[in-house]
Amino acid sequence: MKKFKETLFWRIIKNKYFIVIFIFFLIILFLDENNLLVIRSLRKDVSGLEYTIDTMHQGIYQDSLQAERLMYNLDTIERYGRENYYMKRKNEDVFIVVEDED
Repeated sequence: MKKFKETLFWRIIKNKYFIVIFIFFLIILFLDENNLLVIRSLRKDVSGLEYTIDTMHQGIYQDSLQAERLMYNLDTIERYGRENYYMKRKNEDVFIVVEDED
């Protein structure tokens, strides 16, 4: 029985069609310009870019909400100017505290 399995295995390995198909798959998997390694790295890049697209869409949504609030609400405009541009009212002092990164 063992002899039969060994001969069957070697008969399959020595088959010319098997050899051609095996060489074809080796070329496609490793030697072609679009081999598995290239495809895997491209898929990784695509997933990273899709993540970037999602974060950009979220940023656009947040900015559009902020722009809408700034267009119609005077209190929001004043608060935005105070926080981002250090604007102040008359008779008011602004202190900017900067923490050291030690």
